[in-house]
Amino acid sequence: MKQFADAPETPVYTSRFVVEKHQLITYVGHDAEDGAWQFYSKEELDDFEKEVKLIRLDDMIGLDESILEIADLPLGYFAVRKTKKDGWEIYKQNDEEDEES
Repeated sequence: MKQFADAPETPVYTSRFVVEKHQLITYVGHDAEDGAWQFYSKEELDDFEKEVKLIRLDDMIGLDESILEIADLPLGYFAVRKTKKDGWEIYKQNDEEDEES
């Protein structure tokens, strides 16, 4: 099984919907800029500051081990799925600076 290269105590972004309401993770991002990981459900974040949570990577894995399937997601990419049975679809993040040049 794949493992994340980041340390277990690495802080990752998620939402209260994932942590408190146990919503399915449907979006995983691995930011090119700073290497940050983001794990979100399909719920809209109406109030980002109130709804986003920072937790440890190993706690995130504890909430949903299926994210290990994309533990090797490269910097600058994101993965999406609709259901837990669906495979992850991987895409390159848009680089806004390149688009504006």
